[in-house]
Amino acid sequence: MQEHTPKRQSSWFTRQFLNSQMVVSLLILLLVLLIIWVFTRITHVFAPIGVVIDVAAFPIITSGVLYYLLYPLVDRLQARGMNRQWAIWAIFIGLILLSAWGIASLVPTLQTQILSFARSLPKYYDEIYHMLYQSPFLTENKEVTQRLQSFLDGFDFRSMAEQLSRFASSTFGSLGSVVGAVTSVIMGLLTVPIILYYLLADGQRLGDYILKFVPTKHRAMASRMMYQGHYQVAQYIRGQIIVAICVAIMFSIGYSIVGLDYAIALGVVSGFLNIIPFLGSFIAVIPAFIIALITSPVMVLKVAIVMMVEQTIEGRFIAPQVLGNNLKIHPVTILIVLLSAGKAFGLVGVILGVPGYAVIKVIVGEFYELYRERSGAYGPKEAIQAPTDQTSQELASNERK
Repeated sequence: MQEHTPKRQSSWFTRQFLNSQMVVSLLILLLVLLIIWVFTRITHVFAPIGVVIDVAAFPIITSGVLYYLLYPLVDRLQARGMNRQWAIWAIFIGLILLSAWGIASLVPTLQTQILSFARSLPKYYDEIYHMLYQSPFLTENKEVTQRLQSFLDGFDFRSMAEQLSRFASSTFGSLGSVVGAVTSVIMGLLTVPIILYYLLADGQRLGDYILKFVPTKHRAMASRMMYQGHYQVAQYIRGQIIVAICVAIMFSIGYSIVGLDYAIALGVVSGFLNIIPFLGSFIAVIPAFIIALITSPVMVLKVAIVMMVEQTIEGRFIAPQVLGNNLKIHPVTILIVLLSAGKAFGLVGVILGVPGYAVIKVIVGEFYELYRERSGAYGPKEAIQAPTDQTSQELASNERK
């Protein structure tokens, strides 16, 4: 007769802690935070990795942006029967010709306008200074006047103008010669075309190569994350660059028509700043309004009309067609991401913060769906409807009862 050993009953600690998914999740989170804290204490060990990242960041990011901008054109040429390698070389030749035209035509104009602005900066400072101190608001508020005086005294605009003039002369003087520009960033400019060529030639197979290292049961989820992240980043980068180019052209033409000084330079700056969502378009018009205010009140009205026309065309026609609402990110979230990324990574964080957040959002969403399916802690998804006026009245009457 066989003796049956009694089953060992699980202890209270095992039932309440070790078998609790919430406790296990908190322990994993605590372990991750502990690992991060340890890494912050041994940062010197990772210093060589930081050097490699600093060296490789510029060519990799630049190549990635150009890849997302150009690969649809390569695919379209290939679909029409052109060999993919020949299509890539044709696009490269077109980019070289376009860059040469831009350097030959735009750079001298930008150089002239920026040098003129640098020489006029002390005059603008004096005019703004007298304009502010003649305003009724400042004459009646001496405390505000003193604070403004101390703030403006901290800026030496004349030395700033001299430095800006020297910088513009040296920079654009070297850009007048293509060799001078290439030698300043020789490694980056030589590496970018090589990386870009292989991305355009073999980028379609890169995803399949990465999926080989993912366990079989997780490949479907990894494939979805890669596709959604790739799609959102591609749409965002292409859309922002196309809109920025259109904004630069519209502002340059508009400012030139109304006769605003430094029209081309202000248009190019406006297009570049428009890459920053929401904040960029507002920051871009501040220099134009300041120059217009110094010129004449009529010029302020003209600049305002140019801005309204540009905003109407961009908001009604260009942005909906190019950008749409692919990221599905709330504007408040975008502002928080911009402020946080800008504080942490500077200008690069401001430009790349939103697409980076979009990718993180996709990854977190997939892991959340996986946890939702496996935990069983959530019921089936149900559509949450906003309460109507009738239901609100019924709830209010029930509460009164």
